[in-house]
Amino acid sequence: MKIKDIFKQKTVFSFEVFPPKKTSSIDTVYNTLDELKGLSPDFISVTFSAGGSGNGALSCEIASKIKEGNHVEPMIHLPCINYSKDEISAVLDELDKRGIENILALRGDINPDIEPKRNFEHASDLITFIKSKGDYDIAGACYPEGHVDSESLVEDVLNLKKKVDAGADHLITQLFFDNDAFYRFREKIAIAGINVPVEAGIMPVVNKNQIERMVSMCGASLPAKFVKMMQKYENNPEALRDAGIAYAINQIVDLLADGVDGIHLYTMNNSYVAKKISDAVSGLIGSRKK
Repeated sequence: MKIKDIFKQKTVFSFEVFPPKKTSSIDTVYNTLDELKGLSPDFISVTFSAGGSGNGALSCEIASKIKEGNHVEPMIHLPCINYSKDEISAVLDELDKRGIENILALRGDINPDIEPKRNFEHASDLITFIKSKGDYDIAGACYPEGHVDSESLVEDVLNLKKKVDAGADHLITQLFFDNDAFYRFREKIAIAGINVPVEAGIMPVVNKNQIERMVSMCGASLPAKFVKMMQKYENNPEALRDAGIAYAINQIVDLLADGVDGIHLYTMNNSYVAKKISDAVSGLIGSRKK
C-alpha cells in the first residue's frame, strides 16, 4: 500500500528504526520490530547507509521483515550523494523484488572521508530519477528550522518546493522540540504553494548526550523548558527518560490538537519508549478521521 493513500484516511502514526551496528546481531532490530508491531503503526521506516557503512543490504532485509513478517507497510530511506545512477537502479530493482514501494528520498549526509559521486546533487534529482523508474510512493525530508547547509529558511523552503514539484508525495520533518517552529514552518510552505501532507518528526529524549549530538547535526533549537528538564535530570537516566517521554507526549498532543497530518516517531530502536508514547496518544489519533 502506498503511504500517500493512508493520509487520505486518517492521521498517520509511524515509527523509524535503523539497522544494528556491524558488531550486533540483526536479531536485535527484529526483536524491536516484533514489539513495535503490536502498537499498530501505519508504517515503519528503516534508515539506509549514506555510503561507507555497508548497511544497505541489511536495510532491504529489515524492510522485508517489516512487510512480510510483521505485516506493516515499510518505507526505506534512500540517500543519493554517494551512489551512482546504476547503484540506485540496483537498489530499486531489489525493492521491486521485495514488493517495497515506499521510499524516503534523501541527499544523505556528506562524509568527508568519501568522495561524492555527484550523479545526484540534491534529493530533488533523486526523486525525478525514481519517478522515471516506476510507480513509487516518495516522501521527502523537510526542516522546520532550516537545513544546516542552507543560508536561510526561505532558501530551504524554495528547495523543498523543488522536491515536491519533482514528485514528493508527502513530507517528514527533521526532529524538533519547539512546536511553534513547526507551525511557522507550515505557514511558510503553504505560502510557497506546498500542499502535500507533512508528518511531524518527534524524537523522545533517551539520554542527554544523544540529544546534544543529534541537535548539533540537524540544527534544532532547544526551548528553555526542554533545557531545564535536561539539566534537572541529566544525572538520573531513568528520570530523564520518563521526563523525555512526557515532553514528547505533550508535543504530540499539541500537534494533534492543531490538526497535524501525522506523527513520525524516531524510536532509536527503543520499543519501551515507543510503547509508552503510543499508549498515551493512540486514542487521540484514532479519533481524528479525516
